Amino acid sequence: MPRMLGSGPARWPTIVRVPPVSTLLTAVTLDPAAVALALAAAVLYGVGLRSAHRRGERWPLWRVLCFYVFGIAAYLVLTCGFTGAYGRELRWAFTLKLALLFFVIPPLAGLGRPLSLARTALGDRGRRRLDAIMASRPMRVLGNAFVAPVLGLAFFGTFLTPLLATYRADPVVSAALSVAIPLLGLVLALPITEAEGFQRTSSFIMLEFVYVFIELLADAVPGIALRLNETVLDGVTQWAAGAPGWFPSPIRDQQLAGDLLWFIAEIVDLPIIILMFVRFSRSDRREARSFDELSDEEMDALTEAHLRQRGE
Repeated sequence: MPRMLGSGPARWPTIVRVPPVSTLLTAVTLDPAAVALALAAAVLYGVGLRSAHRRGERWPLWRVLCFYVFGIAAYLVLTCGFTGAYGRELRWAFTLKLALLFFVIPPLAGLGRPLSLARTALGDRGRRRLDAIMASRPMRVLGNAFVAPVLGLAFFGTFLTPLLATYRADPVVSAALSVAIPLLGLVLALPITEAEGFQRTSSFIMLEFVYVFIELLADAVPGIALRLNETVLDGVTQWAAGAPGWFPSPIRDQQLAGDLLWFIAEIVDLPIIILMFVRFSRSDRREARSFDELSDEEMDALTEAHLRQRGE
């Protein structure tokens, strides 16, 4: 069993206790909200596949697998497996769950291109409605790469406050986060995975690229703060009676949560930056083709208008 807490952080044990493999593999809990979201997403994607097939469109198998395996199945493992079962008690399990739901699962599910599938499957009227929704002000704000890192930093920054205890202990709040966080992450990932739905100029994408490179690194700040802090920040300084012997001390639990958040926020940088580079390349080629299609008279008029703007 973990040693009892002393009078201060210096007396807390720092031994890393690893959960038994059997516990990692067999721990199960039911998260009704997460199951409902997973079922709804699976059915809607399946309906989209069927409609697209009827219209003669063949959806790549690897995109289907990305959505169902790396998206929905992985989501259920996180919410109903070990991290869901022990997230109420362990900070590191809860942090691991939400960090993966925000940073990792949405881009992987987004590789299934659910938005493009909806455009393919819907008729003209449905496509116009979808385009109107994606062109709305809230979606344009959330689809801006300047917003996503700030939201991640703001949310995980609350882990440095007693709110973390509320997130874990309140079943309603915990269930709401299990649904809201991956949905928000998916909306934030759409501009990268669904580039054609969020048209940007190559110069604007390059500006986003530089900003995201800086801000994605800043997302690691809450993890670093959790790792280096020597006091339990959420106020829960001891375990309930009957806690398993492999539970770390509360301060070590917080440090492990910081380690995981720090690692995930850093490691996710590389694929995001690669995807943004691909998006920039596509936008640059698209703009180049549009200029090539201009006649000499149209190009002269465009050049003259540009020079006139610079002169003003």
